[in-house]
Amino acid sequence: MRREAGVGVRVDGVGGPRGNLPIGTTSFVGRRAELAELGDLLAGSRLVTVTGVGGVGKTRLALAAAAHAAGHYRDGVYLVRLSAVTDPDLLGYLVAAAVRLTDQTIRPPLEVLTDHLADRRMLLVLDTCEHLLEACAELAERLLRAAPELVILATSRQSLGALGERTLRLAPLSLRHPEQDGAAADAASGDGGNGAHGAARAESSEDPAPSEAVELFLARAAAVKPEFALTPENRAEVALVCDRVEGIPLAIELAAVRVRTMTPGQILDRLEDRFALLHRPEREAGAGRGAADRHQRLLTTVGWSHELCGGDERLAWARLSVFPGAFDVQAARAVCADESLPADAVHEVLDRLVAKSLLMRVGAAGSPRYRMLDTIRDYGARWLAELGQAEAAARRLRDHYLLLARRGEQAWFGPDQAGWFARMTLEHDNVRAAVELSLGELDEAEIALDLVGTLWFFWIGAGHLAEGRRYLERTLEAATAPGAGPATTKALWVVGYICVLQGDLPYAISMLIRCRALAKVEGDERAEAYAVHRLGCAALIGDRHVRAASLFAEALARYCALGELNSNVIMAWVELAMAAAFSGDLDRALRLCEQAGALCDEYGERWAKAYVLYVSAFVAFTRGTPDQAASLARECLRINHAFRDLIGIVLPIELLALCAANDGESEHAAALQGAAGRVWKTVGTPLFGSVYFGAAHQKCRELASAALGPVKYQEYYDRGLSVDLDEAVACALGESVNPCITPCDQSKDEARAGE
Repeated sequence: MRREAGVGVRVDGVGGPRGNLPIGTTSFVGRRAELAELGDLLAGSRLVTVTGVGGVGKTRLALAAAAHAAGHYRDGVYLVRLSAVTDPDLLGYLVAAAVRLTDQTIRPPLEVLTDHLADRRMLLVLDTCEHLLEACAELAERLLRAAPELVILATSRQSLGALGERTLRLAPLSLRHPEQDGAAADAASGDGGNGAHGAARAESSEDPAPSEAVELFLARAAAVKPEFALTPENRAEVALVCDRVEGIPLAIELAAVRVRTMTPGQILDRLEDRFALLHRPEREAGAGRGAADRHQRLLTTVGWSHELCGGDERLAWARLSVFPGAFDVQAARAVCADESLPADAVHEVLDRLVAKSLLMRVGAAGSPRYRMLDTIRDYGARWLAELGQAEAAARRLRDHYLLLARRGEQAWFGPDQAGWFARMTLEHDNVRAAVELSLGELDEAEIALDLVGTLWFFWIGAGHLAEGRRYLERTLEAATAPGAGPATTKALWVVGYICVLQGDLPYAISMLIRCRALAKVEGDERAEAYAVHRLGCAALIGDRHVRAASLFAEALARYCALGELNSNVIMAWVELAMAAAFSGDLDRALRLCEQAGALCDEYGERWAKAYVLYVSAFVAFTRGTPDQAASLARECLRINHAFRDLIGIVLPIELLALCAANDGESEHAAALQGAAGRVWKTVGTPLFGSVYFGAAHQKCRELASAALGPVKYQEYYDRGLSVDLDEAVACALGESVNPCITPCDQSKDEARAGE
């Protein structure tokens, strides 16, 4: 037994390979030959797919191989779980999120990914591709064409059918110890080598070591009953249990946890009763067992686990199948609890399902989350449909995440902003499911509109502009109820604001004007105030700062009359300050920043506070205090980096580059400008195409280029252009362990030669 899956890969911290591979909670058993073969395939091929029936261990093997190979990929190993989505259009967003690519442009996700990965040496693990085969094949082919050092490892019940694909067909676990394969094959030649008698003989009391299948049974049995061991009395029975379930790892695990209350002989008897229904005449004639039959045996084993569950466990299993991603106890209660299953009993039921290997506990011990394997989830979904509760469970899930979104929106203006950013990031898959359920089987587009509009803080504050825009436009198109209503007007100003941030000004203005007109008709003064505010933003980045200031002032007056105070309102103060600074009224800009900053400090607001710091830094530099400007810009950058807010990241980097150029650090300034240039590609139009926002960039370029000369400036700019987002931030903060401005060895040699 080996604990391979316990090898994790860091999530973009310092030290060790980068990536997001999970740290295994159970040991990785066997598969020595397959692991070696997969390693060889990855070393020689750029697209490898592990195929096999459900429950055979494709994901486990892929993760173990990826962890072993992590050191070969300087830019990391990233796992993308695809079972959470059914819409192929979401595939690009899912991959981007996994590799921590925050994109806010209007470009198609695949185009953004190809640009991002073009110079990366990375291993991408696409897990569970079978329901998105065509989309996965297209994704793989496009990414591999664009990124010569990218390698893709996929898992699927069938191959992708992509160009250059190599496959490893994963068979069930061996029923014999590898050292005995030859002798066992001779001894079992009368029953095809995999029959029950052959398995029993291979696991006789004289065997020096158990087979891989038995090894897995022992590991999982010991996890629930530490004193369990293989003995001469139970060795043959354990081997026969593994044989009856065809050596399928998931089925072995489900059977093994039964040693808590049964002997191996009793487990075998119960399995025999259920598999008798699968007995076919051709089996007697010596026909081999095919993939379909193996899958049926797995489902029968899952069904047996279902029968052995209590009524409350079966009900929870069915209802929990609506979650495509990991979920917490609170979400489980929201979906499961009713008069049949009291809310205070749900946590204990979850623990029992974990003990029976029907749920996996993931995440930190203090805040556990749970996830269901796809095969288990599929069985639960079928049972849920048979109970006639599928729609009710879907509605409960949707309602829970609508409530969560509303709570998050309220809490966003407060000290727990960072906590809500983290929480909504964890819930991203389930949020998507809630929207898709509303647009699909529930056919409640108006509620979907409410949900996606309420999530403005997540789309904007957490850097998901492109995905947020897609959902907002879809729901606005799908909503057909007569009358606008507050959900419609809110969705309009949110999508308008997103388009402003993307630099898509004509469309943004059309959405905001539409919102304002509808709000007037509906008497929705709040939506009208937001529309006026965001029209001011469009004017600001369109270099009409006088018009912008007028609109911001009007919006603030409307907010005041409504008693509205939140992060958006604070941003109106900040944006008015920016307009004042662009107009040369630095004293007013600073006063507005001080007022906005005081409100942020009073309420514990951090996201808007970062922008207060940016405008204050801009004012400080303009007034001739670059050291103060740099200090404020660095504080702004730290906050916005935590939120993955690209605009809030790239603006202070541009300002820090100017500070560096002003201090004579021309190489550092040029490199920072290059790093900012790469970030702008994932935001939209660089510096919004604005003369005023671009003034700092232009001044920095002039200073650095004059000091270095155009050739050297471009050399350092290109070095900055080569770093990723996290390295760019570290470089700007002076915290990079591998500064992007460090000359390459050749440049150092040339410098020494010239001395």
